[in-house]
Amino acid sequence: ELSDGQCVGFDGRLLSTAKVREMKESFDKKNIKINKRYDFIDEIWKDRPSVPVDQVYIHDIRFAGKTALEKLNEVRLEMNKMGVNNYLLSSLDDIAWLFNLRGNDIVNNPVFIAYALISMDNALLFIDEIKINLEVKKELERNGVQVRDYNSIKKVLTGLKKGDKILFDPNKVSIDLYDAIAKEAQRINGNNITTKLKSVKNENEIKNLRNCQVKDGVAMVKFLHWLDNSIGADHVTEISGADMLEKYRGEQEHFAGISFDTIAGYKDHAAMMHYKAVPETQYELKSEGMYLIDSGGQYLDGTTDITRTIVLGKLTDEEKRDFTLVLKGHIALASAKFLYGATGSNLDILARQPMWEMGIDYKCGTGHGVGFMLNVHEGPQNFSQTPNTIKLECGMVITNEPGIYREGKYGIRTENTLLVALDEKTEFGQFMKFETISYCPIDIEGIEVDMLNEKEKQWLNNYHRKTYELIACHLNEEEREWLKRETREI
Repeated sequence: ELSDGQCVGFDGRLLSTAKVREMKESFDKKNIKINKRYDFIDEIWKDRPSVPVDQVYIHDIRFAGKTALEKLNEVRLEMNKMGVNNYLLSSLDDIAWLFNLRGNDIVNNPVFIAYALISMDNALLFIDEIKINLEVKKELERNGVQVRDYNSIKKVLTGLKKGDKILFDPNKVSIDLYDAIAKEAQRINGNNITTKLKSVKNENEIKNLRNCQVKDGVAMVKFLHWLDNSIGADHVTEISGADMLEKYRGEQEHFAGISFDTIAGYKDHAAMMHYKAVPETQYELKSEGMYLIDSGGQYLDGTTDITRTIVLGKLTDEEKRDFTLVLKGHIALASAKFLYGATGSNLDILARQPMWEMGIDYKCGTGHGVGFMLNVHEGPQNFSQTPNTIKLECGMVITNEPGIYREGKYGIRTENTLLVALDEKTEFGQFMKFETISYCPIDIEGIEVDMLNEKEKQWLNNYHRKTYELIACHLNEEEREWLKRETREI
């Protein structure tokens, strides 16, 4: 435990302003000092990899739907409402979205290391200029964006004048950047403007995403068909299964990699929500129990995230009951009709209610926002027991993934992606609904049909019918016949 007069050192580039404020408030009570200028790691990590220098590339307007200039003008409109004339941005997904650029600096996330400073008549992108080719530079210039050296950001912040009001998100901006802001400038704490803007997909993004989800569904169905034919005939493991799914995704148009490390767990491994298989301890799949695979793809026309729990053999009564409870929760949330103004924390209970009635719960959120050819986890919307004030807006994308995890036995999760859409408007207000936009059969062999009411059966039958209609035309004859069986009515 730290004691009076001691000093805590850290690299101020790596901790947010909000976190350091919190630390300081706690440390001041014990007279503990802070040194924010020390990179201990650099002194002891002798073969430390260099910062990535891959080229960034343009995310074409046919996918993005809006130019960088249009997005900048939307940001400036919000800045004007807030009475600020500068906006500091350091979260990589926000920067990539704002400038319609993508990169390869972070595994599975098509972003690049950069800062941005937006004023009413200027937009500065601070980046290692070796990453910017002539085509990208010209595109940025056409949209009123100037490229500056990555390390010059602090000099520009120091140069702000009296009368400047700079907006920043203390949860995203490092204490190092915060300390560089000129003392004469007025600092305004707030949430990132871009986070809310990019969470509401435009019409073009939604059109692209629908197509992307069909492709991803094709890859999933081809994989499930392969798996069904391979268990017992070939040596299939947690890892080789995940590798085969990535192969099928790689065959789809505009594929750019997986959106996160695949979670592929068999039997009791699936009870660990964020399990990652390794060669030394992975299981071989057999004709028994359940195999959970949570995966997703990055495509130029969207980002996907889907989970299926696959029945590989005869299940116990408890396993079938739990599988069905998860499905009931999934359907309840997917088919919700709600008044505009509701948040994800208002609706989270819908997915849990069937389980709660049986004294069961899962200790995580029910869903998260998804980026567009960006981070698979995106805010500010989510489904969670933790209270939040973010209204679910038309055009938001969010996952629906309830589950049951029994330690040492098995894990079950059923996940699709939802699009928030308008429903009817009445004298009582605007009602909203969800549209499920992931297409892949839910394993009927896991369902205790008698536990489903007629409305739930109808939802599942309609979902399977639409899945067949959208996916079948992209399959060969054998795969189509397999899909027809898997989407049969119950």
